[in-house]
Amino acid sequence: MKVEVQSKKGLRTVLSVIIDKKTIQEKMSQRLNELQKEVSLKGFRTGKVPPSVIKSQFGKSIYGEVIDKILRETSAKAIEEKKIKIAGQPKIDLKTFGEGKDLNYELQIDSLPEIKLKSFEKYTAIEYKVKIEDKIVDEKLKEISKHNKKFEDKKEKDKAKIGDQVTFDYSATVDGNKFEGSEGKGVQLELGKNLFLQGFDEQLVGVKKNDIKSLDASLPANHPKKELANKKAKFECKVLNVKAPKENTIDDNFAKIMGAKDLSDLKRLIENQISSQYKQALNSITKKEILDQIEKNHQIDLPKNLIDQEISIMTQNLKQEDKEKHKFNNEKIAKSRIKLGLLLNEYGEKNNLKVSDDEVRNEIQKQIKGMPGQEKMVLDYYQKNPQASQSLKGSIYEEKIITLIKSKVKLETKIVNSKEAEKIISQFNKSNNDQSDIKKKDETSIKNKAKSKKISKK
Repeated sequence: MKVEVQSKKGLRTVLSVIIDKKTIQEKMSQRLNELQKEVSLKGFRTGKVPPSVIKSQFGKSIYGEVIDKILRETSAKAIEEKKIKIAGQPKIDLKTFGEGKDLNYELQIDSLPEIKLKSFEKYTAIEYKVKIEDKIVDEKLKEISKHNKKFEDKKEKDKAKIGDQVTFDYSATVDGNKFEGSEGKGVQLELGKNLFLQGFDEQLVGVKKNDIKSLDASLPANHPKKELANKKAKFECKVLNVKAPKENTIDDNFAKIMGAKDLSDLKRLIENQISSQYKQALNSITKKEILDQIEKNHQIDLPKNLIDQEISIMTQNLKQEDKEKHKFNNEKIAKSRIKLGLLLNEYGEKNNLKVSDDEVRNEIQKQIKGMPGQEKMVLDYYQKNPQASQSLKGSIYEEKIITLIKSKVKLETKIVNSKEAEKIISQFNKSNNDQSDIKKKDETSIKNKAKSKKISKK
């Protein structure tokens, strides 16, 4: 194989690659010998078809297969030989080829720019800490108490009212006929929540324990049996019990029921939970402050094919007229994302940052724990979508880089209350929305950029 630099302009390099005909013939013979073991033709036993016969019948397709393999292998070796860090997929332009001839092709390569990182030590950013007011914690406590009501039996003569819990058996019919799901035992309804059928709760107001109540209600429009959708049903209900809500006493015992050690511990957990709800958004603001400075203080050339590719991804769900309308802004955002992706990836490589498979698995487990009842769905999603795991790996890699950079810059800690935090987040979101009408994405997301740029993140 002979490799020469044909031309070099900016980030684009054109290589001329020549593979001599002898090498191609050897590859052809090797492939024919392999096929001899597999091909079955009339008049020959399997494995005994002469290579010359195979070639006479399938020569063109075999030659194409061999050339395709040679192009893949030799283009990779040529890039490695010239030590080019490619950006995107190279283009191959065949010049001369054909059986009995040398293979000559040009390889057009867009390379990654040389990046010289500047020190981050002079950068400044604000890191927010949220102090949650006692009033907000107390309100949340009351809300938790309300959602975890206790009920106590009412006297047999006392009638049910809105807010009470009614337990009953029912038997239903449509046009006098039973249907699938027409019977229920021990059904509990908190009257007023309308969790069963529209208008059902109100008809149970006034019932007492052991009452038999007949009522009418329409079955839902999305009933599994289409023929029953929106049908009027008659319900015969036997009231088993009526209970009245009992207000919880918010004390240590209530806290223990909620899984805390005591009331102080429960308040602390609530405060941490509310604080963490602000933390992610506020961290994004700090992160953007840092990224803006990194982008502003570095000037690098960007490969055009990566810009085009990023714009294509960003605008894939937009109409053509919207793409044209926001063409300039789209390109500006694409350049920013690519530039930051390259800069952060360079910093990660220089600091030998890696993401292990264990870290990816641990992050998936966190997501699973955060979605109770949907654990299998989350696990199946990652098992069936390898690209999702790769994207998650990119996210973890990015966060590692950002964490390291934050340890280098000058961070000013600012303590804010919940109202101040909401105002800061609101202003930040408004500012971002004003900058772009494109489908909203995380303004600092450079997740898995290395994949599109053919950079390996280990």
